[in-house]
Amino acid sequence: MSSEVYERIRRNPKFDELVNKRSRFAWTLTAVVLGLYFIFIMVVAFKPMLLAKPIWEGGVATIAWPIGAGLILLFWLLTGVYIRRANTEFDDINSEIIRGAIE
Repeated sequence: MSSEVYERIRRNPKFDELVNKRSRFAWTLTAVVLGLYFIFIMVVAFKPMLLAKPIWEGGVATIAWPIGAGLILLFWLLTGVYIRRANTEFDDINSEIIRGAIE
């Protein structure tokens, strides 16, 4: 693409909308992931006995294992949510912007 096309893309108001939507969504998901991870680490650091309880009486596995695994699964799920939105909504807007710029 020529620099003229790039300039038309940059001046398109939908381009700014796309950048803002994508950034806001990514930062929201980032805050959720970092917030939950921070809370988990703070519990490990300052209230370790909360996570040291066995899952069942006499067992050696503690509730920290399923909570940690649940967080990892949640983070994967949130990554999937981002990918789905990027491949649908964001890509659709992107294609529309490019089509408008090369016409």
